[in-house]
Amino acid sequence: MRSAVTVSLTASAVLAGGLFAGQAQAAPAVPSITAPGGFVMNNGTGTTLFGKAADTRRSTGSTTKIMTAKVVLSQRGLNLDSKVTIQKAYSDYIVSKNASSARLIVGDKVTVRQLLYGLMLPSGCDAAYALADKFGTGTTRAARVKSFIGKMNDEARKLGLRNTHFDSFDGISSGQNYSTPRDLTKIASSAMKDSTFRSIVKTKSTKQKVTTKTGGYRYMSWTNTNKLLSTYSGAIGVKTGSGPQAKYCLVFAATRGSKTVIGTVLASPSEANRAADVKKLLDYGFAR
Repeated sequence: MRSAVTVSLTASAVLAGGLFAGQAQAAPAVPSITAPGGFVMNNGTGTTLFGKAADTRRSTGSTTKIMTAKVVLSQRGLNLDSKVTIQKAYSDYIVSKNASSARLIVGDKVTVRQLLYGLMLPSGCDAAYALADKFGTGTTRAARVKSFIGKMNDEARKLGLRNTHFDSFDGISSGQNYSTPRDLTKIASSAMKDSTFRSIVKTKSTKQKVTTKTGGYRYMSWTNTNKLLSTYSGAIGVKTGSGPQAKYCLVFAATRGSKTVIGTVLASPSEANRAADVKKLLDYGFAR
């Protein structure tokens, strides 16, 4: 009898050992990415899933515009349908900086909601300028812009981010615009709590009817620079960024079932590297 029990227990141990060994083998390998900086977390729990130089400060390019949108959407009594008249200063800025543009036309009256689409889809620096001018405070445009950038930094402080600082509304920096993969992911996670933000950043393309200077109307068509929306199942955002210093950046998010994975890669050497890195990180995040 004792012998039978021993055999039974040994068999059970072998089966259990095999089961646990199988589980260990099934654990996903930590991916290797080309980007010098990356971070991924479970958006529902805040659990860190991956980090590579996650707290190293880097230039962020147009991923800065996530905070621009967040500041706008956090305004008390915000009316998304209020209209902003497009000023010559916004188009002059685009030309002088050779910046990405929503192709806004001077004199047109564009709603705040439309400006947010122009900000986040084609990454319009003219839309960013218009929003900073609208939602900053002060008697001059320069004062309003400075005030708005101050609000961006206030939001970063409220989120407890110690490695983030903004000196621009669009990521075109004078040297003090930086964040980290971890911080940018936290900014995006916070922004994604807003239904308007979520709706905008998951939009692949949009056609918006705006009022012209003469009271007529025209249509503006914008396509999202975030190709992940079309190339990765479950992708729901968030924002691309690029530039001479920033190189190729992406703050990304995807949902499968009840799980949302969100993260950031900074300073990828090419668009192709960025895409490959992000796919690896999302696959890994969902496998964890």
